[in-house]
Amino acid sequence: MEGCAGVTSWEQTHYGHKGYDLALKEMTRETVAAVKACQQAGYQVTVKDGHEDGINLDPALLPAGTELIQGWDSSPEEMMAGISADYAGAIHIGSHSPAGSSETPLDHTVEHGWYSWVKLNGELASEFTFNSLCAAQYGVPSLFLAGGAGICRRAEDFCPGIVTCATKKGVGSATVNKSPQEVAAGIATGIKEALAGPGGLPLLADEYLLEFCFSSAGRARAASFYPGAERAGERIVSYRAKSIMELLTAKMFMTEI
Repeated sequence: MEGCAGVTSWEQTHYGHKGYDLALKEMTRETVAAVKACQQAGYQVTVKDGHEDGINLDPALLPAGTELIQGWDSSPEEMMAGISADYAGAIHIGSHSPAGSSETPLDHTVEHGWYSWVKLNGELASEFTFNSLCAAQYGVPSLFLAGGAGICRRAEDFCPGIVTCATKKGVGSATVNKSPQEVAAGIATGIKEALAGPGGLPLLADEYLLEFCFSSAGRARAASFYPGAERAGERIVSYRAKSIMELLTAKMFMTEI
């Protein structure tokens, strides 16, 4: 949701708070645009609701034939729950820049306020970083991403070949947004282009160095007890993984998510 057009404050991202209904309306509009573009190209579509409790989208507002996964399946795949080698590609809607970046007033990775930053192999890691790797372990390319201009640039660097659509850009505590109509059209056009191409696969590594800079000493201490984790500073904990699933599993347990 945080990468959708018009979403600027944390209040807008929480159920029952000011602006949430409008933010959800835009999240739905962008999701529907993506689903319709895929269906028009002859694909069946599964949507994973990945915001907060994972129960935001109204199934009745999605195009007929859409499979919707809501809630959390308690696995390391988290936002990519249900992914398998049977899928032709992954599409990422509402994406945002990672914790520690200055490209959006809503920078975070998974949980706002838990970390100052998360890094993978020395680079700031976004939710897209982990989600695209999760798909890649099954050989599934990330075809398309819609979100803030910052995460679009990062996605293009991390997954060469991915097609992106910027919904807005961040300036300090503000956002400069495209109109919802322009964004929906951009998503439709971008997905049509993406489906005609190979998509993007991140460069896979032999080893993944995962680092968390926690915002509290308590969370850092708790994470340090995960087998193989190492304290790398006052609030920095690191872990080296040999595979993507090992990486995602460590992330799940070290962050208690």
